[in-house]
Amino acid sequence: MRVLVTGATGLVGNNVVRRLLAQGHDVRVLARMPADSKSLQGLPIEWARGDVRDADAVRQAVAGTQAVIHAAGVVHIGWTRQDEHQQINVEGARHLAAAARAAAARLIHVSTVNTFGTAGKRTPLDEQAAQHPAVLCPYVVTKRAAEAVVWQEVEQGLDAVMIYPGFMLGPWDWKPSSGRMLLRVARRGASLAPWGGCSVCDVRDVAAGIVAALEQAPAASRYIMAGVNMTYVQLWRHFAALSGRRGPIMASGPLIPTTIGYGGDLWRLLTGRESDLNSAAVAMAHQFHYYLSDKANRELGYTNRPVVETIRDAWDWLRDQHPSLLDG
Repeated sequence: MRVLVTGATGLVGNNVVRRLLAQGHDVRVLARMPADSKSLQGLPIEWARGDVRDADAVRQAVAGTQAVIHAAGVVHIGWTRQDEHQQINVEGARHLAAAARAAAARLIHVSTVNTFGTAGKRTPLDEQAAQHPAVLCPYVVTKRAAEAVVWQEVEQGLDAVMIYPGFMLGPWDWKPSSGRMLLRVARRGASLAPWGGCSVCDVRDVAAGIVAALEQAPAASRYIMAGVNMTYVQLWRHFAALSGRRGPIMASGPLIPTTIGYGGDLWRLLTGRESDLNSAAVAMAHQFHYYLSDKANRELGYTNRPVVETIRDAWDWLRDQHPSLLDG
């Protein structure tokens, strides 16, 4: 099967490309970067230069494929870059969904569990949960809007499947993305961790699940692909142990993170630059993003390797590929 992958230089897309090739699929990549990009170097792929914001480039890239895996997107947890989120996350999804329907290609749309919101530490959510995110920052708002765009095309005949990954770690994190959290702890250690928690999964397992959905999932189906639900205290202790740093003693209470978050917002107002420590990011880190992957387990054979293995492999890869990010 010839499959177009968007976002192939990112964590999910890069692992998806490698999984597709390993299973014998022909892979075409839509990307703006040059064909000798380090993240794709040496892979036997077909290159389509372009941007998801360019409808013509998207149509040309989709033509002649049997399936599209749309993993491109901008991820910034904060209050800025709204237009960038809208153009890439929403309009990009609109272009891909319309082109896939016109080409009679299956679309696998990679969304995020963050569109579901949370229900508390003791109540992991599944695909039937009502979607009421508590932090409606541009990232969450536009990812929800992108899903709506895809479902509109489904009503017109598009064959699409929606995937909701949890907090992914693993190799091939070139930018890096979620690995930045691990790197922060590895640089300086941490005495406190955020109050909340997340569902940690291995990006290689998610990539395998995405390819399984491509091959097996019924049209118009939805799958959460999460993992081990754990607090940030537990997760950061794993990070610290691997990197030889001091791990958190406990979770922070509400006063310190609230002060830091609004301090970050004030910094943005004064400088025009938004740091990673802003009120949206802090609020999201103090929620329990716990989810169930039972449907993907049952219907697609989705599984999770031990979380310690995932963290170790992510750390080994980041340490080898990004040694400069461990300085300071």
